Amino acid sequence: MGQVIGLLGVCLVLGVLARASGRFPAGTAPAFNAFILNVSLPALVLRAMHRLEFAPGLMVAAVAPWLLFGGAVLFLRLLGPRLGLSRDSVTALILTAGLGNTAFVGLPMATALLGPASVPVAVVVDQLGSFMVLATLATLTAARAHAHQAAVSARGLVRKVLVFPPFQALVVALVLRPFAFPDWLEAVLQRLGDLLTPLALFIVGFQLRLQGLRPRVPALVLGLSYKLVLAPLAVLGLLTLVPGLALGVRQATVLQIAMAPMVTAAILAAEHELDPELAVLMVGVGIPLSFLSAPLLVALVH
Repeated sequence: MGQVIGLLGVCLVLGVLARASGRFPAGTAPAFNAFILNVSLPALVLRAMHRLEFAPGLMVAAVAPWLLFGGAVLFLRLLGPRLGLSRDSVTALILTAGLGNTAFVGLPMATALLGPASVPVAVVVDQLGSFMVLATLATLTAARAHAHQAAVSARGLVRKVLVFPPFQALVVALVLRPFAFPDWLEAVLQRLGDLLTPLALFIVGFQLRLQGLRPRVPALVLGLSYKLVLAPLAVLGLLTLVPGLALGVRQATVLQIAMAPMVTAAILAAEHELDPELAVLMVGVGIPLSFLSAPLLVALVH
């Protein structure tokens, strides 16, 4: 657990220092974002979804991230405009509050707090939930909001989703599940996927500007209150209605839903020019808060 916090903190701080040093060109953020979305994330999705062993009894855990994203759409589209937020800002909140960091923070935290037995449940939440939501609903939401800016046709909107590299990697992984990958390909995919966490956190730190925090406080309170408190409590309430659900499944599912906003969701917002500053703040502020809120929420599960 300490290693996870250390990695996240160091990468964020390095990004902040890199921007302050002036040694990195103005195009650093777009270049890193493009590499993450077109290389590291597809490699991670391809390897993870191809290797996943899914037990039908864990369907409840897999559904939870879909409910999280759907709830974010309803909650934030209802309340966001009442705070005077623009369409782009509301969409940035939906992407970041509707997707949790269930891989790079969620899996190690599940191991640390709940033990190794919780890992299969956490993996199902991450890969059949968060990854698939990112590659489908989140991509479609971002593309629709960007299409509203650029007046893209419905055909162009569908094309944006179909050519999104992580979505293509998801399709390829599912098609190739009956066939084993050679060892060299597994190693290459792992190395490329391992770059995602440090690069993504670095670029979040590079783009993080806390001097503009005060006018963003209402939007952050709205997005983070949903992501870190309201959504996990709602999922916990729904899980209590499922008969015969094991305690470990409930704990791991609530923990994953309580994770901080997904770093890749902020990058997706930036790629589609959807208030990237707000998206970065959601991640930068949400990650340290989640280290306090997530364990407290898990303690409520009995």
